[in-house]
Amino acid sequence: MQSQVSNLHKSYLDGEGRRLHILRGINFEAESGSSVAILGASGTGKSTFLHTLGTLESIDEGTLYLDGSDLTSLSRDQAAQFRNEEVGFIFQFHQLLQDFSALENVMIPQLIKGNNSGVVRKNALELLDRVGLADRTGHKPSQLSGGEQQRVAIARALVNRPRIVLADEPTGNLDEDTSAQVMDVLLRLNRENETTFIMITHNTSLASAMQFQHRMENGQLHLLPND
Repeated sequence: MQSQVSNLHKSYLDGEGRRLHILRGINFEAESGSSVAILGASGTGKSTFLHTLGTLESIDEGTLYLDGSDLTSLSRDQAAQFRNEEVGFIFQFHQLLQDFSALENVMIPQLIKGNNSGVVRKNALELLDRVGLADRTGHKPSQLSGGEQQRVAIARALVNRPRIVLADEPTGNLDEDTSAQVMDVLLRLNRENETTFIMITHNTSLASAMQFQHRMENGQLHLLPND
């Protein structure tokens, strides 16, 4: 899935009615199956940009295309369907449902779609095995380490076989060794599934493992040269 963004603007009103310009004319492309890191200081608009790519937030101005389809023209219901079928989200704080097991957390997105429960269970078990959690499927999040919880979140993000995965600081709360393990899983699945992978991170070492690196500054995105 090719992502193309042109002249993207996004702003908010603060509590005093002043308009804050967060994204200022961003241009961006990501080829299908590529891996992209977005670096930048806190508050520069990285998460807002990721949310607009995933249609979680609307834009003020510009164009946003995925495989030639104009995402800015989607209705609210169409955008929700697009997110459910085409996009996988991975967040810093996992967002796992605490009362459900690892297996159940991974199954939920497909069950919401009304898929056969037997097939859903098989797919979820396969993904948990691929992220190294075959022996932890019955454990609830509170019984898992931070790295294991993040791997459950990765499996959940991939269960609907999305064409693009958007990850917001997926290793932000993990130690260095666990971060490296989680990144190994993400990049392996990126290669195996040919899934476009766009990740926000503060970690330049992790970013260097991606094919492309961009830096967000003053609401604009700059492609960094590959060393």
